[in-house]
Amino acid sequence: MSNDASVADLVGREFPPTDPYLVSEDRVAEFAAATGTPYAGSVPATFPIVLAMDAMQRFLAVAGIDLFRIVHGDQRFEYARPVRIGDRLTAALEVVSVRSIGGNDIIGTRSAITDADGVEVCATSATLVHRGGAA
Repeated sequence: MSNDASVADLVGREFPPTDPYLVSEDRVAEFAAATGTPYAGSVPATFPIVLAMDAMQRFLAVAGIDLFRIVHGDQRFEYARPVRIGDRLTAALEVVSVRSIGGNDIIGTRSAITDADGVEVCATSATLVHRGGAA
């Protein structure tokens, strides 16, 4: 993908949700160990990144953006309630902004993380820098 109208056309586009993901004690403990976070029975605040990254991978594949051209610029979490063991969650990504600076595309995304009832648990916002130029 290059810096042209097709990148700007991504704004407002929503991508299909991820497959349901069961938040289990084992998965949370593995995440905590991998991130060096002490696990004391509650789900770490950054755990939804697992779903957000799955949604991001789907977005990149559908949009035809090469992962090796992406620099992750920012990540934020906003919670309606904590994630709990036993939650069955999905993430749906929307492109909320695109701007071009110095031959690079700055892509803003928002991933809504919802429970099995479709209620938003949290949202993650990310800024991606899509590097331009020849591969």
